[in-house]
Amino acid sequence: MFSLSSSIAPTKRILIIAIVVGVIAGFGSVLFFEGLKWATAFFMGYLLHYAFPQEGQSVAAISQWSEPGSLVLLLPVMIFGGLLSGILVTRFAPEAEGDGTDAAFKAFHSDGRIRKRIPALKAITSILTIATGGSAGREGPAAQIAGGFGSLVADMLGLSPRERRIALTTGIGAGIGTIFKAPLGGAVLAAEVLYTRDFESEAIIPAFLASVIGYAIFGLFEGYEPIFALGPLSWTVWQIPLFLLLGVLCAAFGLLFIFVYYWSCDGFIALFKRHNLPQYLKPVFGALILGGMVIALALISPEAEMLGLASMGTSYGFDQLLIYSMVPLAVILLLPFVKILATSLTLGSGGSGGVFAPGLTIGAAVGAALGVTLHLLFPAYVPVETIPVFVVVGMISLFGAVAKAPIAVLIMVVEMVGSITILIPAMAAVAVSHLLTGEKSIFKEQVPTKAQSGAHRGEYDRETLEGLYVRDSMTPGDAVIVLSPLDEPGKVVDLMAKTGHTGFPVLDEGRLIGIVTNRDVSLTRLPGRECSTIHEAMMASPFVTYPDDTLEEALALMVGHDFDHLPVVRKEEPGKLVGFLTRTDILRSYARASHRVICQPPGEENGSSAGTVSPHLR
Repeated sequence: MFSLSSSIAPTKRILIIAIVVGVIAGFGSVLFFEGLKWATAFFMGYLLHYAFPQEGQSVAAISQWSEPGSLVLLLPVMIFGGLLSGILVTRFAPEAEGDGTDAAFKAFHSDGRIRKRIPALKAITSILTIATGGSAGREGPAAQIAGGFGSLVADMLGLSPRERRIALTTGIGAGIGTIFKAPLGGAVLAAEVLYTRDFESEAIIPAFLASVIGYAIFGLFEGYEPIFALGPLSWTVWQIPLFLLLGVLCAAFGLLFIFVYYWSCDGFIALFKRHNLPQYLKPVFGALILGGMVIALALISPEAEMLGLASMGTSYGFDQLLIYSMVPLAVILLLPFVKILATSLTLGSGGSGGVFAPGLTIGAAVGAALGVTLHLLFPAYVPVETIPVFVVVGMISLFGAVAKAPIAVLIMVVEMVGSITILIPAMAAVAVSHLLTGEKSIFKEQVPTKAQSGAHRGEYDRETLEGLYVRDSMTPGDAVIVLSPLDEPGKVVDLMAKTGHTGFPVLDEGRLIGIVTNRDVSLTRLPGRECSTIHEAMMASPFVTYPDDTLEEALALMVGHDFDHLPVVRKEEPGKLVGFLTRTDILRSYARASHRVICQPPGEENGSSAGTVSPHLR
């Protein structure tokens, strides 16, 4: 195995990682995309005689699409895809089941490793699922495939844990950015989508470079034109309230999507567990139900058949039809519900694919429904040229909210349609939908902040910290140096120089009212920020921890809010200081506990708890 020399500067090592990952992601995306394209042409075109609409086609070309000539074969085709995909996933790669993006996130937040077999297996199972009519997208597979290549690069080059984390994230960004011809959005997505309220800033620059390299390679084979084609567009600032309303609707449908999707996942798991059915048959059940639904709709009317066909595959061709305003209103109104159900059946049953494409279609249909309705009611206020704006903004607003990645999705879809003119209404809509959906996310493996991510806790073992308590690690209250709110900031500087401490609790008549640290004092030296007392400089109502909290809980609080110190109080007496805890205290207790585990003779019981430490040295 080749490894990067430790003598190479860190910036150059990251540069090498980004280049290698970008090249691999570019060629990997080409192979996956071509495989999906040819498989879809075989199953849908050759077997079903289905001239399906495709994204990027002109109005004249896409208007020639036609329904399958052999719809009777749809059910066997979908069952075949579900069965073969289920066998491969169950036998060789359980983590390739469902949405690949979540699996990539899980790897990032744990040990940063994706098994070597996953990229190839994820590509094959996703191609089988999508090409045979399963409702899923290609971004999840692209993320897991390219993320797997990033993990493989980390193994090949003997990277450190931090570099491995960057390689994996860079792979995710490069894969998504490349497959959607959205290098900027893909790179930002990789950094943003790992958390619901945080950002993986270390990965953003190498992801930029890797995405550009992957995009350049992919474009050599597939062209550089945007995914979707646009016709005439028009919107005015007076329509902004309507886009805010679209944000509200997208939030509602986004929450419905999340609920139905995970209800389906749980339902299939419970059903197969209750009846002790083979796991590889799960995708078959989902394909059987979805195929039966599409055939039943086709028997009702041509519009119902169009609705069923629009729920299959990535649905990008029908997104293009929505942009061109070539879909009947009855189909538009029902499409969000049917697409949610179809995706939940496909991925909830264990089919392999992503949720990005379905999310875009649901949002596009919601936007089209609002746009067409407003045009019919107020044609002068909402002309026909505004309807495509509602469609594209709906894509951004819905998936940006459910993925908790509003900035990245905003950029990605703008790149996918090749127009920046919709940026302002899209910003308004996605801000509303993101706020209204709160912490709800379509990705289970997202974590709120870096504090909850194992990737940023590599120096600690979570189970060890969960067995240690604040009361055994804190500096006791009577040994803590405290300050009065009337003390001068200069006193803090003197104490820091004499003791090495960098934070002190502030008490007023024995009651905790704040905390002052070296950061607070440094701010008082800025022009216009001069303070005469500690009370003006301190952080009032500080975050606190309790004696019975675990060190895991305390550290999560520290990392999540970027603190180094926590006052310790009793829950029944929140104003009474009983101790003081720092990251140094946590590290010492952790090291002591780890030493006992390593050195303790087999069979001997653990000794006393971590014990208190001497007055805090910060």
